[in-house]
Amino acid sequence: MINKVAPVLAIAGVLAGSGTAVAEPLRSEPLPRVMAALGDSISSGFNSCGFFLSCRSRSWSAGRHDSVDSHYVRLKALGASLAPKNYAVPGAASADLLGQVRKAVADRADYVTVLIGAQDACTSSEGRMTSVALYRYRLERALDQLRAGVPGVRVLLASIPDVHRLWEVAKDQAKARTVWRLGRVCQSMLARPTSTAKADVRRRANVRARIMDYNREAAEICAARSWCRTDGGAVFAYPFTLKQVSRWDYFHPNVAGQRVLAELTFGNGFDWADPR
Repeated sequence: MINKVAPVLAIAGVLAGSGTAVAEPLRSEPLPRVMAALGDSISSGFNSCGFFLSCRSRSWSAGRHDSVDSHYVRLKALGASLAPKNYAVPGAASADLLGQVRKAVADRADYVTVLIGAQDACTSSEGRMTSVALYRYRLERALDQLRAGVPGVRVLLASIPDVHRLWEVAKDQAKARTVWRLGRVCQSMLARPTSTAKADVRRRANVRARIMDYNREAAEICAARSWCRTDGGAVFAYPFTLKQVSRWDYFHPNVAGQRVLAELTFGNGFDWADPR
């Protein structure tokens, strides 16, 4: 998830930022043959191995590098003969998801991971954030078109990370503040990072609340579809540290962060059948 200048299973209950009601008990699913990663710069591996580059080999979802232990690597270890596709695009928001879905349908992807929405909240100002209703409409429409195009598809819907946590762990770093300011990174949350003015405190709280609302809507959508699973809010709730954040932009997950994303989401995802 980046700005225009440089340019994420189901368990019962409600977790912070993403209430997930289970539609049905988990059951073993056949291993997929084609998987696709959809979403923004997080899933493209942006800044995880190079300076302002999408490092798709380090993606938590479809990455091939062993250091990340991605969904693709884990499924291969289970015996899947798998073709990975990564259509995540830096800067993508919910408005861009349908276009990515069409590519996944063309590839007949039967396992799709989706992490989208950070860019809907990380805008140039609080007032430019995507409304909750529009976010839900776009996500629901995209998922249903994916299912219509590939009737046997399975979807893992990851929760949006807590960008407020990023502000908390990096705001006291002079380099981070400089990068956020010069790069215009997520200004709805990260503008004036050291300010304690009531308006700025309220603005940060409002952005965090909007991400929580997106996560809740996504969880409801997924719970109503037996072919969809969420991470139960695990990504949002995870207390990540600076050691898991890229030092190039103090915003995106580095390799360690991508590995954590893979662990949180795969462990809370589908129960894949053991072919042996």
